[in-house]
Amino acid sequence: TGLGFVASRILQDVSVDRYSLPTFCPREVEIGDYVRYHYTGTFTDGRKFDSTYDKGVPFVGQVGFEGKVIPGLDKGVQGMCVNERRKITIPPHLAYGVTGAGTVIPPDSTLVFDILLLDVWNKDDEVETRMLERPRMCRRAVQASDFVRYHYNGSLLNGTHFHSRSTYDTYVGQGDLIRGLDQGLLGMCIGEKRSITIPPFLAYGDKGHGSKVPAFATVVYEVLMVDVFNVKDDIKVEVQEIPQPCKRKTQVGDYVRYHYNATFQDGTHFDSSYQRNGTYNTYVGMGYVITGMDKALQGVCVGERRRVTVPPHMAYGENGTGDLIPGSAVLVFDLLIIDFHNPKDLVDIKVTHKPLGCSVTSAANDLILYHYNCSLLDGTRLYSSDDSTQPSQTTLGQGKVITGLDKGLQGMCVGERREVIVPPHLGHGESGGSGVPGSAVLRFELELLDLHKGIPEGYLFVWLEDSPQPLFPAMDLNHDQEVPLQEFIAFIKLQVAEGKGRLHPGMDSNIIIRDMFAKQDHNADGRITADELKLQTDEGEVPARDEL
Repeated sequence: TGLGFVASRILQDVSVDRYSLPTFCPREVEIGDYVRYHYTGTFTDGRKFDSTYDKGVPFVGQVGFEGKVIPGLDKGVQGMCVNERRKITIPPHLAYGVTGAGTVIPPDSTLVFDILLLDVWNKDDEVETRMLERPRMCRRAVQASDFVRYHYNGSLLNGTHFHSRSTYDTYVGQGDLIRGLDQGLLGMCIGEKRSITIPPFLAYGDKGHGSKVPAFATVVYEVLMVDVFNVKDDIKVEVQEIPQPCKRKTQVGDYVRYHYNATFQDGTHFDSSYQRNGTYNTYVGMGYVITGMDKALQGVCVGERRRVTVPPHMAYGENGTGDLIPGSAVLVFDLLIIDFHNPKDLVDIKVTHKPLGCSVTSAANDLILYHYNCSLLDGTRLYSSDDSTQPSQTTLGQGKVITGLDKGLQGMCVGERREVIVPPHLGHGESGGSGVPGSAVLRFELELLDLHKGIPEGYLFVWLEDSPQPLFPAMDLNHDQEVPLQEFIAFIKLQVAEGKGRLHPGMDSNIIIRDMFAKQDHNADGRITADELKLQTDEGEVPARDEL
């Protein structure tokens, strides 16, 4: 036809076979990203010409910048996901073209690359955090310069695990961690679990870390925050309940009994007085307990509940204690104050009812009948006179009851009611008693039911006024110069009836008088004469206000 035609060559594009895709792909490779991948390069007949597996080091480069890799490979990795495998077939013009590559790649070779993407990042990337578990409440969030304790699992972006730790302790924001962790831990709450993804330049960079973190690797940490404190922290006290009224608060030198539950900040329990079925007892502010607890026990009321958070420098420090408390652990104590006292305390007496016309009050040597209820300061009932069919009876001032109760029962009118607080050194002491805990402060509710005035210990009868002078004629009621037993009984009972003398209360009066008669009847002939009475007086055995 005379017309000349020039055959044009149709250039093929890169062919991509995405034959293995991950189930989750949060990010695809874009131009400008850096990638790290393994590859095996073959010709179309399957002959291998190169492989990073053989070299033991994956390829690292930036996508879309000519000169680092052949254009077809640069184009073929775009849109890849980490852990994706794809086969990229690259025509010659996007590979090494008509010239080939030395003796390895012949001219006009179509190349096939089998690629596994291991990592992708960008120079503009920042630390990425994702919350996995959120605590119900956040009492404290991590700040720069805090000291933290956390568990972690470390992996590469493709999921390859490289390290775990339980527990890792460190300062935040002071260069002790890789920069990405320093950033990623900020704001974490105790009990929070988060995933922290860190690009290589904020992680281990071009050197990697050991044999498990390669160069230019993105690292992912799953972190569970266990503990956080600052070296400037003081104890933290949260008052949860204060009984009203609070008459008195603890001071240095007081002795306190309290119950507690002890946990770490993440809620892990490590100790409890309740499980031991006994209070913890100690002096306040005198160094018998950890510094934080010594401080926390000051200014508390009986019955108060408070939560105390103690930083490690006020607890067991960097070393902890045995297997129970790890080093640098913050401790949380839930306290219930049972009671406290001071070794200088006296009996505390509060009159709750006093009858009118009170002229006679109880004193040492008196025989009394009384009603009582005894309890601990937290209201725990111990014992009561209601447990018996009869009211309680005792002679005061003779050690028949605990010292504090004896003091609390003195000076009472019949019908009077009192509330008496007895410190343990005037009660059952450090060892306690039957049903009474050691070092317990006791509360008594008392009511005086009856009162029989007493006489000094060791006596059976005393004159309440001067005895008759001379005595024998007064005793000789029928004036026959002798006093037999019946006449002696009549005389003594007359003195008691007229209020001139008093017999020992709580004993059979006839037995007392017979005993008194026997002491006067020196010759035991059944009668007292003036000479016998004069003999005893002359011997100096009878003081002026004694039996006779």
